[in-house]
Amino acid sequence: MRLLIAAPANGAILKDALKAHLQNDPRVSSLVDLSSSEGSYPQLSFAAAEEVAAGRADRALLVCGTGVGTAIAANKVRGIRAATAHDLLTLRGSVENYDAQVLCMGQNVIAAPAAWALVDIWLDLRHNTSSGYAPKVGEIEAYERGK
Repeated sequence: MRLLIAAPANGAILKDALKAHLQNDPRVSSLVDLSSSEGSYPQLSFAAAEEVAAGRADRALLVCGTGVGTAIAANKVRGIRAATAHDLLTLRGSVENYDAQVLCMGQNVIAAPAAWALVDIWLDLRHNTSSGYAPKVGEIEAYERGK
């Protein structure tokens, strides 16, 4: 999987902890860190989401203080579905049901070991195109195309 990771200053500690695990994960064929000390969470979120939308990365992992700001910003990029998830049910639903390509987490919300446990599961999750949610994702995509 080609993966991007990014965080502004208020997410750097959790981002660095997750990055250390991801660098050694055989499921990750490419890991690019888009973080910069002067980058704001919107700038970093837009950059990561644009790379995913263009097909140059498969997914992105964004970390800020709560995970909410990065999700809001990433969702402004056409074709992107970003979700904030700090629990297993939300994490699974975000990918299996809603085909979210961007996972957002909050450094102030979740400890690194718990975040890694979720990211470890996230790497194996795939969208279920035969579920009852698949047509709803299609509705979202159609609405977006019509804008």
